[in-house]
Amino acid sequence: MIKQTVLSFKLEETKDLITSHAGLALLGEFAVGLDLLNALDKNLPAPGSGAGYRASEHVFPLILMLNGGGRSLEDLRQIRDDRGLREILALDRVPSADASGDFLRRSGINTALEGLGKVNCKVLKRGLKYDGLNGYTLDIDATGIEAEKETAKMTYKGYTGYMPMVGHLAENGLIVGDEFREGNASPGGRNLEFIKYCKQQFPCGKSIKAFRADSAAYQADIINYCDDKGIKYAIGADLDEAVVRQINSIGNSDWRVYQNGFIAETVHCMNRTKQAFRLVVIRRPVQGKLFDEGGPSERYTAIATNRTEDVEHLVKWYNQRGQCSENRIKELKIGFGMERMPCGQFEANAVFFRIGVLAYNVGRLFVLKTLDKSWHRHQVQTLRWKLYETAGKIVFHGRDIWLKVRRHLQGQFLQIRMNAWEFANG
Repeated sequence: MIKQTVLSFKLEETKDLITSHAGLALLGEFAVGLDLLNALDKNLPAPGSGAGYRASEHVFPLILMLNGGGRSLEDLRQIRDDRGLREILALDRVPSADASGDFLRRSGINTALEGLGKVNCKVLKRGLKYDGLNGYTLDIDATGIEAEKETAKMTYKGYTGYMPMVGHLAENGLIVGDEFREGNASPGGRNLEFIKYCKQQFPCGKSIKAFRADSAAYQADIINYCDDKGIKYAIGADLDEAVVRQINSIGNSDWRVYQNGFIAETVHCMNRTKQAFRLVVIRRPVQGKLFDEGGPSERYTAIATNRTEDVEHLVKWYNQRGQCSENRIKELKIGFGMERMPCGQFEANAVFFRIGVLAYNVGRLFVLKTLDKSWHRHQVQTLRWKLYETAGKIVFHGRDIWLKVRRHLQGQFLQIRMNAWEFANG
């Protein structure tokens, strides 16, 4: 019986060494140029025996997998089975999914989390060193990760999981700090300590010049810290009794039309703040629900700030945190697979999340330092479609390894490799 197919092309196996991740090899080369592998081996615990996997042999394939689109430890198989990619990057050994899970669980009970923080600090210092900036805008936000784990705690959103805190730099999208937290942790807890941790990650001569956050950071200690350090801040204000009373004291003539509502400002202080601050208030009408006769007719949004520009520009600048922080967190969770955790232990998942942050930062730096500006706003899904998932053929000539790609891609690959070399060599 003749087998029928919809289209007339034929299938045949080949003995040529081919990779479907030729573009991912460029990211791997960039990471090697960052001295990432040596940093991992230096700052993370050594294997228990001479035959054990080094820290870099565990973490580097995970970074490649997460940038390449993997969403679980089982997806490491795509890296492990890609002989072409492994030849180019000299990946002699790639752990199995089970071995990687064991590594995460072991790392959760030793100093690996702290070591990964040092590695991320090293990557940040390399990335920020020659960017021409001295001050940066820090955006922090907590994000929920749903997890049906036995040890996961109930979040304020009504599901079990975790509530990590993430700090982004608005100017380049890099993650300067992360803290993996239990699901029942308050989004407002330890925020000042987290800001100080982010500050410690900066290289010499670099600092936080501005700070943005939602109402979880509306705390006197944070406002005092920003004033003491000369940091310009804009923080969403809690509509507590004192703030509502201050809003009600604003005269009708002080409100002016703004977008689909009204805007005004006043001066406010908290019991423990050292200085008073501006309180910018936006008032908008609320469209009532059907049969809901007792609901409020107006909604207020308040922003506490020590900035001096006009209120319209202030609100526009504050709202940019949606792109700079909230959308970047979505990229971390959805684009880099951090919306699901692989282990049942909190500590192991904290290590995995920090590896995800490191993978995000390496990928982000790769874009900023090797690709032209037209690529800088692309999400990682677009990078995979346009670059990472490119077919390549590996050919050996004597001791040399050649990666062959389509003619229209050769120039781009050469330019990326040149930019990566220049960045690696300062």
